Amino acid sequence: MTRHPQAFLEFVDRKTREAEQAAIPHLRTDVDRSSRWGSHAIGNAWSREHYDGGFHLLDVPPDVPAVSLVFVQSRDGNTVTPNPAQLGGGAADTHLIYEGLTRAAADAVLAGAVTAAGAHAFFSVWHPDMVALRRECGLPRHPIQIVISNTGRVNLDALLFNVPEVPVILIAGPDCRNQCGTALADRPWIAVVPLASNGLRDVFAQLRHEHGVSRISAIGGPRTASSLVDAGLVQDLHLTTAARSGGKPGTPWYVGPSRPELETLVQKRDSSDPPVLFEHLVLASRTSPRGGPYQAT
Repeated sequence: MTRHPQAFLEFVDRKTREAEQAAIPHLRTDVDRSSRWGSHAIGNAWSREHYDGGFHLLDVPPDVPAVSLVFVQSRDGNTVTPNPAQLGGGAADTHLIYEGLTRAAADAVLAGAVTAAGAHAFFSVWHPDMVALRRECGLPRHPIQIVISNTGRVNLDALLFNVPEVPVILIAGPDCRNQCGTALADRPWIAVVPLASNGLRDVFAQLRHEHGVSRISAIGGPRTASSLVDAGLVQDLHLTTAARSGGKPGTPWYVGPSRPELETLVQKRDSSDPPVLFEHLVLASRTSPRGGPYQAT
């Protein structure tokens, strides 16, 4: 039972209705280089029709989870906004990509503390055909919710921290553990994984081997994403580029010291004019011996 059961039921009902009622355009494939990569495709009749084929998953590394970043950016490359829908990705980005295929086979969804701060923050799939695909993948109804915070600016009133039937993992620095300790003691469904001072790779190895997390969909923000990239933990990026300008200026998806090289696995677009661009991009190897320190909050 949730701590706020009626609020969660209403949230699930609203998200499901929004997904069911959305006019989701079909995508068209412009580039497909998936045969060059070690991947396999998932999908059902509905997703293959809308996505124009199977959705590719890269192989899971032997020691850490496979991590995919998911971002929507405006035409001018900004990703930060109070409401991601305002960036102009459209219904296909929201319901087919962001809250759909990128989570259908994920054991967990990971967000930084700022991204997870909203009162109704809870990350799952909602369209019935995406729910069915997740079930076909042999996974629970909702992914594990992972939040990462160094300084302790965590909103424990957010919905995702208050649904006991859905496990939560809080990757927490010392300040976060000190500030949230009392509240966490009252929430036994939240597992705390200390944020290691020597980097993120050991933390993610612990997620893999102690918590059974093999595949993660990481949704931001840019500082969290950049820390994951710089630690050599990210395999690929699902990037939606809208046809209009917007967002907070100077907020690209990567804000670290060395932007990674990207190679196209598939590229698609929708039927709008001008079209929204959908890219599945593979990151060149950036693995360091232990991974860099976590830089976000």
